[in-house]
Amino acid sequence: MKTDLSRRSILAAGATTAALAAAAPDARAQAAGDRIRKIVLISWPQGQNPQGFQASQLIAQEWRKLGLEVEVRPLPWPQHIQIVWNERQRWDTTMWRMVGRSERSDPDEIVYNLYHSANAEKGFNFIGYNNPDYDKLVVAQRQATDQAKRKQLVVEAQRMVDRDQAQAFLVHPSHVKAFNKNVWDETTILNQSGIGIRNFWTFIRAAPKGDKKEMVLNAGEPVLSINPLYIAGGTSSWCTELIWDRLARVGLDGLPEPWSAEKIAWVNDTTLDVTIRPGQTWHDGRPVTAEDVMYSFEAPAIENKVPMYKPFVADIAKMEKTGENGVRFTLKAPNAAFVTASLAKINIIPKHIWEPVMKELLGKPENAEALPNPSPVGSGPFKLARARGQEEIVLDRNDKHWAAPKMERWILRIVPNPEATLGMLRSGEINFLADYGGDPEVLEKLVKDNPQITMKQEVDIGFEYAAFNLRRAPFSDPNFRRALSLAIDRNVMVQAAWNGYAVKANSPVSPALKFWHDDEVDKLQTGLQRAKDLLDKSGYKLVGNRLHYPAGVKETLTAVE
Repeated sequence: MKTDLSRRSILAAGATTAALAAAAPDARAQAAGDRIRKIVLISWPQGQNPQGFQASQLIAQEWRKLGLEVEVRPLPWPQHIQIVWNERQRWDTTMWRMVGRSERSDPDEIVYNLYHSANAEKGFNFIGYNNPDYDKLVVAQRQATDQAKRKQLVVEAQRMVDRDQAQAFLVHPSHVKAFNKNVWDETTILNQSGIGIRNFWTFIRAAPKGDKKEMVLNAGEPVLSINPLYIAGGTSSWCTELIWDRLARVGLDGLPEPWSAEKIAWVNDTTLDVTIRPGQTWHDGRPVTAEDVMYSFEAPAIENKVPMYKPFVADIAKMEKTGENGVRFTLKAPNAAFVTASLAKINIIPKHIWEPVMKELLGKPENAEALPNPSPVGSGPFKLARARGQEEIVLDRNDKHWAAPKMERWILRIVPNPEATLGMLRSGEINFLADYGGDPEVLEKLVKDNPQITMKQEVDIGFEYAAFNLRRAPFSDPNFRRALSLAIDRNVMVQAAWNGYAVKANSPVSPALKFWHDDEVDKLQTGLQRAKDLLDKSGYKLVGNRLHYPAGVKETLTAVE
């Protein structure tokens, strides 16, 4: 797809603007507070995520025009996530993404877990957003059993996040994927709404056309951990969802359906009966029991040992067996998203393996997410054969699974460089392009020149954004955040950073979720002058072309090191 915006020309113009920052001190210095320190924007390395890196450069360029000193600091993903996720006081702003997982087809995980203040210390709300009115709103939406009422509450949640500009949404990517149709029956490569063809259903149903029965696919990021109690980023989740089963799965249409559960039935607004599919076994040969299922939902609530999964079980008041294969869930309050957001989210784990592990962690600072070598025993359609997180993950078909895959082996190769990935697709070293961060036009040309390769694209449930650390001034000021967000032209983001393969974003709920998405928040009017006007109205002053706090406000922090 062609673009009218040149990345080089845009950045060159920004460099010229930045050079003007050495002007003489402004006469209004006495009316201003302290100068705002240097802002550090943590980014992806260019070779790993060219779009995200390009976006960070363009964003920094516009923020410098507001009078800010901005450093773009690319970091490898393990170091990036360590600082942002685990050292939450240490950073200013960062490029980030919410990946499009199938269970996010219900907006609860996004609007509740990403922004509710209860999840700010160790959970998904890593930006530290704290708005009591918002908390009440998103609790109400999950308790609303009337869908029309719930939709209105989700819409209002989107509008409140827009008003607060808790973060600067950039785009909902239109991800491109490709596969070799000489290796795979094209009719069995399945598209999932808001996800695309790289999904659980494709991985278990893809049918080989010939003797090659191994799917070899790629990822640009390393696998951080194969741990059923750790939500470790997109690449790691591709593995865990294949090794560990869940009571429900989100189908191709975005709606939940029973999976390890043979039947799921609501008794009333707060009571749910689950019948477990009989005959399931763990990869070590032991049977999957109702006790295993109950323990899988108990473990995330133990102390604070599983902080990422804890919100998904917080509404459970009690569980009890209702027969050899039956479990009754009683909730503290109605939860309209429970099947999708909890039953289709929590990995079923073997109690005989994990109960001793969790007991050993009690009273220690470590949690289950940090375990260096967690057990790979699950009950899913694939079994872990080999794991080298920085290089390759190999999964073998679980022949005893009731939905055993048609392929024999699933091989994930970590290839950070997008151009190298295309070379491997062309040569046949990989036969499924699962992750591509390069120029889509280059992929289009490869497909045109190689008729055995088919390309597919889909607007993602997820989104890319610049996250602000709301714990730290000046990002604790919603007017400052809004000004920084207004300075970012989303059309430039779409065209110059994502080469047209994206749609503008100003909401955590993707337009791929047509029922839930609020079109009104897409009407955000951006522009550098609007940003400057808001800063001026809020008391921020330019002194010698450098931005200062409002009068009397002191800078309390030093630059991020």
